[in-house]
Amino acid sequence: MAQPRDRYIPALGHTWLTPYYDVLLRLFLRDDIFKRRLISQANIAEGHRVLDLGCGTATLTILAKKQHPDAELVGLDADPEILVMARRNAARAGVEIALQRALAFELPYAAGSFDRALSSLVIHHLTRVQKQRTFTELFRVLKSGGQLHVADFGRPHTPAMVAVSLALRHFEQVADNIDGLLPAMMREAGFVGVEEAARYGRILGTISLYRARKPF
Repeated sequence: MAQPRDRYIPALGHTWLTPYYDVLLRLFLRDDIFKRRLISQANIAEGHRVLDLGCGTATLTILAKKQHPDAELVGLDADPEILVMARRNAARAGVEIALQRALAFELPYAAGSFDRALSSLVIHHLTRVQKQRTFTELFRVLKSGGQLHVADFGRPHTPAMVAVSLALRHFEQVADNIDGLLPAMMREAGFVGVEEAARYGRILGTISLYRARKPF
């Protein structure tokens, strides 16, 4: 079976860009703003076990842990190089988080393992089939009543964003996002209460925040 390194796209699409990942996200997407909103809407409680899917350098994982020190945070990513950066960032921040290497669409966890699942700027890296498998896997590993919260490129919401999307849709696998297909994919996986909770206009396009729930 192919190993994870053969089946994932590195952060920003190229390994040589990995060291600049955090700086570029802050510069072009102001990701700290929507990541804080994502954590807020997740309504994480004491004792919750939370999965950060595609954690990258663990900025979201660390931020969630700082805001909810009594929750257990688990970050997962397929890229070994970015996980090295994640461990370094966690050590600098002085927080204890678990970090694991695996694929988003082949989660190494038992059914009902998590109360919450977060994901920021990961889904657009995946092919349509991989997206569908990922949402199915997230549904599986969440507990009954567990919640999914996703921040990623979404359907353009202004004329300016429509113009940007004409170029953006040729970047990686982002066309599904721009066409607004993610909510339907979540519903097909079994999620209910699927909705776009917020959206942000950025230089590179519209960032949408979605939330969904696994039925009780």
